[in-house]
Amino acid sequence: MIRLYHFPLSPYCRKVRLTLAEKRLEVELVEERYWEPSPDFLRRNPAGKVPVLRWDNRVMSESQAICEYLEESVPTPQLMPRDPEARYEVRRLCAWFDDKFHEEVTSKLLYERVNKKVMGQGYPDSKNVKFGASRIKYHLDYMGWLLDQRRWLAGDVMTLADLTAAAHLSCLDYISDVDWNRSAAVKDWYAKVKSRPCFRTLLADQVPGFPPPQHYADLDF
Repeated sequence: MIRLYHFPLSPYCRKVRLTLAEKRLEVELVEERYWEPSPDFLRRNPAGKVPVLRWDNRVMSESQAICEYLEESVPTPQLMPRDPEARYEVRRLCAWFDDKFHEEVTSKLLYERVNKKVMGQGYPDSKNVKFGASRIKYHLDYMGWLLDQRRWLAGDVMTLADLTAAAHLSCLDYISDVDWNRSAAVKDWYAKVKSRPCFRTLLADQVPGFPPPQHYADLDF
């Protein structure tokens, strides 16, 4: 039995969900209000963060560590290249989205617009929203530049880097904060990822009080 403690609009949780689905591993999803951690949850992860994956008697945290554990435990289909330089590029891009993109964009748009209200932490900070809306343009342009040279973000095959980027962008797409007209290459790339079976559960997500836009679940957006 595999159980994932998650929050639907967490990009880190979505990254793990996409990896599990690509590996065709059945998982029980348990929504966790991590900002109100229970003693049981803190025993699973003293850091008080999601995702937390429970697989038999093992309890794991931190999305990148979980995804690489899954890659090594279930090597097919392959999401990390064998070549050291190619693996480095995948890890570099995973860190780009989980660190830089998250700090400059996800935390400034998603967390301000959704998480603050869900967690009862007040209203969005307009300066943060403005900053995030400005910085996402830079990141989309960078993705477009990568995709002009490659079929996928890290090379010629889909990897964990693509799932990581798609996890973040899918959260922002849920709140209509991605300008898909800015880059045809990025839009085409996202359409390819979005149409994969692993994305189906993400497209069915619903956060009370925040209905997704009509295009969110549309594969021909």
